[in-house]
Amino acid sequence: MKKIHYYILPLLLCFALGALASLLQTDSLREWYPNLIKPALTPPAIVFPIVWSLLYCCIGISAGLVLSTCSPKRHAVMLLWYLQLALNFLWSILFFTLRNPLLALIDIAALDVLVILYIIFGMRVRRSAAWIMVPYFCWILFATYLNLYIQVAN
Repeated sequence: MKKIHYYILPLLLCFALGALASLLQTDSLREWYPNLIKPALTPPAIVFPIVWSLLYCCIGISAGLVLSTCSPKRHAVMLLWYLQLALNFLWSILFFTLRNPLLALIDIAALDVLVILYIIFGMRVRRSAAWIMVPYFCWILFATYLNLYIQVAN
C-alpha cells in the first residue's frame, strides 16, 4: 500500500498539466480552431476530453509501474517519461495558445520519437508500463496526421 504514491503523483501531474493546457486553449478553441480547414477524419470535439482523460490515466499508471520497480534503468526511462510529458504540454501551447501549427508539428514529431523510445526502453524495465503507452502512441500518431493536415491546408 505504501507504493500507491508512485501512481498517485504521476496521475496528478498528468491531469494537472491536462487541465492547465485546457484552460490555456479555451480562447483558441472558440475563436481560431473552428475556422481552420481540417481533415474529414477529425473527431467531434466531445471525443478529445474523453480520450485524453483515458490517455492521462494510461500515462500516469505507466509511470507508476516504472517507479515501483527496483530496476536501475528506471531513472533513464522516467527521464523519457518526463520529457514526453513536457512536449505533450508544449504542443498545446504551440498549437492553440500561439496558434502555430508548424512549431506544434515539430514538437509532436519529437513527441512521437520520445514516446516510442519510452516504450522500447520501458520494455526493459516493466513490460506492462510499456504496453499501456501504446494507445497513447497511436493517438499522438493520429494527432500528428491532424496537425500535418492543418499545417498544409491552412
